[in-house]
Amino acid sequence: MGPFLKPIERPQSLTESTLKRLRQAIACGDLELGSPLSERQLADLLEVSKTPVREALAQLRLEGLVRILPHRGAIVFTLSQQEVVEICELRQALEATALRAAIERNPVAFAEALAAVVNRMRRAQSRRDVRAYLDEDTRFHECFFDHCSNSLMAQNYGMFVGKIAALRTHLAQKPQHTELSFKEHEAMLEAVARHDAPAALAILDVHIARTKDTYAAGVTDIAAADRPPSRRTGT
Repeated sequence: MGPFLKPIERPQSLTESTLKRLRQAIACGDLELGSPLSERQLADLLEVSKTPVREALAQLRLEGLVRILPHRGAIVFTLSQQEVVEICELRQALEATALRAAIERNPVAFAEALAAVVNRMRRAQSRRDVRAYLDEDTRFHECFFDHCSNSLMAQNYGMFVGKIAALRTHLAQKPQHTELSFKEHEAMLEAVARHDAPAALAILDVHIARTKDTYAAGVTDIAAADRPPSRRTGT
């Protein structure tokens, strides 16, 4: 087959580019939980028309990263205490299943991928680059789904990964949590390298349970934007 019949590389559409930028901005905390979202302001910041912004916000709403509230319009999502518990339980179910499958089906490649991520996490920690560390934290858990050999499971996790990343950013304000979290990532890597699924799953259980407890302890600031204005301001 000649060179002229090779697949054409398509540039990302404006909507796709806008969606990626906004999703990243929510995940890394540039757009804070509960903050209002103006189509016009976002369009001006990204130097695009309002149409790709509107389409991107519609997709982010499907992913749970954006909410539409009466009389307030679009805002970045917030979670109640019950919703925090529910998303942690969902995460536990999906990640545990994918982790076990990855160890059983692709143990060597899986361990190598996790080792590369943990090394990048360590380097990010050493230079105090919180954003890079959190990106790698998200990448660590995505590796479960890259190597579980189940595309449907990966697609379902993909619908929640942005919300999980945003909550992870929120918890980065608690340094002790981040330090404990990194030690658990190292311990999971060691278990995966030994092909020890029960040990890896036990560490994951502790990892997610502690995350759920930490969210619950500080849930007032996570869910603040869901309250009626009079309750937030005391007026």
